[in-house]
Amino acid sequence: MAIDRPGAEAVAIFARAPVAGQCKTRLIPLLGADGAAELHRRMIVRTVRSALAAGIGPVALWCTPGTAHPLFAALHRDHGIVLHPQAGDGLGERMLAAFQAQPAGRPLLLIGTDCPALTPAHLRACADALLAGDDAVFLPTEDGGYFLVGLRAPRPDLFTAMPWSTDQVMPMTRRRLHDAGLRWREPAILWDVDTPADVARLRQSGLMAVP
Repeated sequence: MAIDRPGAEAVAIFARAPVAGQCKTRLIPLLGADGAAELHRRMIVRTVRSALAAGIGPVALWCTPGTAHPLFAALHRDHGIVLHPQAGDGLGERMLAAFQAQPAGRPLLLIGTDCPALTPAHLRACADALLAGDDAVFLPTEDGGYFLVGLRAPRPDLFTAMPWSTDQVMPMTRRRLHDAGLRWREPAILWDVDTPADVARLRQSGLMAVP
């Protein structure tokens, strides 16, 4: 079951419903619509299991386009995970809303579902960074973005007017952190699964089965 200790770092997982034709669309030419959706479903489940295994605090799913998909209902039923609908017009606004929804004094780690290389140890290292007093923590990705952002308190300046889905996301984020005088840590660099080349890498890694 999801852990909830006063003051514990919470984990928010942003997840799109694994509906054929509506997720992992860049992988459809390789895997087909059903295969791409199945891979996405498996990555959601793997991410949830990693978050629970980390044992650092309560785990919530922030779902789009809503919370009604059977997978989300099953994860809530089987693991006690709270479900929230994502709210906001763009990615930055939706991410900020998740941070603003946290009780005062509860740090939050926010992650996606596209990184099978994520381990419970990564999440614990990030939680430790916030516990040690860092203002923020990130797990950058090799393509110039980031997979995880953790904050002790909401920071709107890190989410507004950001060139999402480009290789400038992490460099611009670092500049904003520096300009704001914040202290942050980057415990590891990971890789995500977005393209056919990433699927080939995933197959070779043996981290999980690919449809």
